[in-house]
Amino acid sequence: MSRIDAMKMSVALGAVLAAGMAFAAAESAATAKEAEAMVKKGVAYIKANGKEKGYAEITNRDNKEFHDRDLYLAVHRIDGTAVAHGTNEKMVGRNFIDMKDMDGKEYIKERVELMKTKTSFWTDYKFNNPVSRKIEPKTAYCERLDDTVVCGGIYKK
Repeated sequence: MSRIDAMKMSVALGAVLAAGMAFAAAESAATAKEAEAMVKKGVAYIKANGKEKGYAEITNRDNKEFHDRDLYLAVHRIDGTAVAHGTNEKMVGRNFIDMKDMDGKEYIKERVELMKTKTSFWTDYKFNNPVSRKIEPKTAYCERLDDTVVCGGIYKK
């Protein structure tokens, strides 16, 4: 094999590997169906085990029932206070009603307004992806549970 043929093969192999890695990264992101299923599982868990245990398990990053790749749950009361958060326990107990994403969207306020009239809904905003560590477009599936809203979101690619 000539040196030029070897270089062409190396470039082609690199392209194939890069495409494979991009496909694997895309495959590893959670889907809308998985977000809906996790939210439903979270709601059922809270109903079956009570709020205190339910919120603790949603916040517990070692609990794989509520943490899967870039998918996790967050629960907010109707006043915007976080009662559970799957990636940052320091958010629990803080009020985020006026929190805005990088485009100025008050997405927590939107959630609590929507939960007043709907039992389930989707909402779009931008948020830090815990896997890529970048601000990315996100859509969250949410369900109302008593005076809270339970949400799980996926990052749009």
